Amino acid sequence: MSTNLELFHKTCLDCSKLTTNAYSSSFSLGINVLDKKFHEGIYAIYGFVRFADEIVDTFHEHDKKKLLEEFKSATFQAIQDKISLNPILNSFQWVVNKYNIEDELINAFLKSMAMDLERKDYDDKGYREYIYGSAEVVGLMCLRVFCEGDNELYLSLKSPACSLGAAFQKVNFLRDLKADFEGMGRTYFPEISFQNLSKEELETKGKEIFSEAKKQEIEADIAKDFDDALDGIQKLPTGSRFGVYLAYSLYLKLFRKIKKTPASDILRRRIRISDAGKCLILMQCWGKI
Repeated sequence: MSTNLELFHKTCLDCSKLTTNAYSSSFSLGINVLDKKFHEGIYAIYGFVRFADEIVDTFHEHDKKKLLEEFKSATFQAIQDKISLNPILNSFQWVVNKYNIEDELINAFLKSMAMDLERKDYDDKGYREYIYGSAEVVGLMCLRVFCEGDNELYLSLKSPACSLGAAFQKVNFLRDLKADFEGMGRTYFPEISFQNLSKEELETKGKEIFSEAKKQEIEADIAKDFDDALDGIQKLPTGSRFGVYLAYSLYLKLFRKIKKTPASDILRRRIRISDAGKCLILMQCWGKI
């Protein structure tokens, strides 16, 4: 590889790292404690995921459907050509080709992004499909990087990786209930309504008002995902184990704060962990895994 081409690829990967650091302090912290050989691959995946998410969540004054279709087309063209002038897609094609990340995972992710353009309300099937595509497959992409071509290890850790992605996404749904409904008009949890409907209308639609009992039901499901994920984290390769455990611990702390927050407050404010709190969790995680 020529020196100039190496510089181009490095610059693209730096763009993915910049994107990750700008958008997610939690994931940036987790990546920083991974073995350095994994940094670029995980930054490349996050940059791709972040840009797709921005299309559907942010670009309201533009034709989002057209932009997403163009992004999808450019993604697979980059993977085929093994090059792209879009730095985020060039980084992503590099990680896809290096670690043999399957098209199925990429297509499932982009399908979930497209669902955000069209669906505002989810039944159980749609809910599970959305979570798989928006979160579980991202965990599987990262797992491909961590396993470094060991397909047997990948298959053995596939299920807990999906559980971890699902836990993260469901926690995000709970944390962002207010913003998703008021800002985007979206309701991800099936059978829940935030509209001012009569009892008869709720029964007709098969919906319930978000209540403390319903919140606890959702939390029990999330707790199971966290439990299922932990066994897989403990079996990850050494260089990736602590970073994933830190991300798990950060989200678990956020989940526990949400559990302590009444359902009525969840609908009024966004629960978060302070930067100081994240640093404390980092210190508490040392030596635990």
